[in-house]
Amino acid sequence: MSANKLALIRYKTIDECLKNRFRKWTLDDLIEKVSDALYEYEGISSGVSKRTIQADIQLMRSDKLGYNAPIIVQDKKFYTYEDAAYSITNAPINNADVEKMKEVVGVLKHLNGFSYFDEMSDLITRLENNLNKSTQQSKNCIQFETNKLLKGIQHINPLYQAILHQRSLLLEYKSFKATEAHQQVYYPYLLKEYRNRWFLICKTKKKPTLVTLALDRIVEFQELPNEKFVEHKGVNFERYFDDLLGVTKSEKDRPYKVILHVDKYNAPYVLTKPLHSSQVLLKEDETGILIRIDVILNFELEREILGFGESMKVIGPRKLAGIIEKRLNKAAKKYGE
Repeated sequence: MSANKLALIRYKTIDECLKNRFRKWTLDDLIEKVSDALYEYEGISSGVSKRTIQADIQLMRSDKLGYNAPIIVQDKKFYTYEDAAYSITNAPINNADVEKMKEVVGVLKHLNGFSYFDEMSDLITRLENNLNKSTQQSKNCIQFETNKLLKGIQHINPLYQAILHQRSLLLEYKSFKATEAHQQVYYPYLLKEYRNRWFLICKTKKKPTLVTLALDRIVEFQELPNEKFVEHKGVNFERYFDDLLGVTKSEKDRPYKVILHVDKYNAPYVLTKPLHSSQVLLKEDETGILIRIDVILNFELEREILGFGESMKVIGPRKLAGIIEKRLNKAAKKYGE
């Protein structure tokens, strides 16, 4: 086993601990967490020595790896980051790491022609472009949709690990409607991206229904090793979002046959970029096209339709047509005031 790989596991584990402000971390706590990580990821049961963790902390504090981590000791006992927003994952990568990543990207590019890697095409291109920019070897040749002000991105990897290893979470969340944040025990099941924003599909300990949490509204969370993880049976999360636009859904929702008329000027756009994977063309004439999508009625669907303005009309169901009509009338009144 590569010593560099084991060291990286130790650094990342220490980093995850020190980022967690829910609890105070003694040296013994860090040794225990690192030992657990080494056993979980590499099957190493011998643990890790006190001297190794102390050396790791000193190395993370230094500029040898480019971390310069602001690790401090409070009350002569508890380790933490002086800067609550700091993480070694925010530090720039060094040249050696860049070269290794280039090798990995090179291998991925060779595999990109195989069907198993079809969905990785944009990821491979993104990696190669970012590596070229980091070494200033070339100008930016491709731009991806991004939002640098988006919050919560740092939660993706630890939440992914919690889902993968079925770990319960104590999570603090503040919705847009709430005046203050609340803590609850959650069981995480799925991470979902929609329009460059990330969501966690999970269940609370107190209620049996699924809930959707926006990652940018998560304040903090920590794993609960002594809290038994509860699986959510009866739901195929691989297909959970197949029948809707966006992420707003309950288990009781069922899809409707939504019929839409699109004028002839916007028809090519909708035909080349379908609103949903279920979209079928029902009719085409001089006025435009008639399409059908089988989706759940939710806020994201309404927003998609409203985004087309006067160029799209809901033919059915009546329920959705009435909702869109009311919202357009309210919008028109605002301009008449």
